[in-house]
Amino acid sequence: MLPKKYAPILFALLLSGGMSCMVCFVATVKSIGMPAEFVRLWLSAWLTSWCVAFPAAYFFAPVVRRIVDRLTREDITDARDLTGGRENPTGNRV
Repeated sequence: MLPKKYAPILFALLLSGGMSCMVCFVATVKSIGMPAEFVRLWLSAWLTSWCVAFPAAYFFAPVVRRIVDRLTREDITDARDLTGGRENPTGNRV
């Protein structure tokens, strides 16, 4: 288990690895089809793209989180969900 302070790095590593793997697979199939050496070519391209995707995901994540925070707001129903739907003293559901 890793300490919580490494969560942003681990998040970027896993997200960039998975996304670059899928995108690289689709791009490789689209560009060269499925020749006999497909796996070697795909893995080589994926490793290269992951080396670019990981730092990009790590540095862009905080910026994207701030943008998302500015574009969204708390939903009123979220407060009720946090109370478990209990009633307040006036008899109204919280």
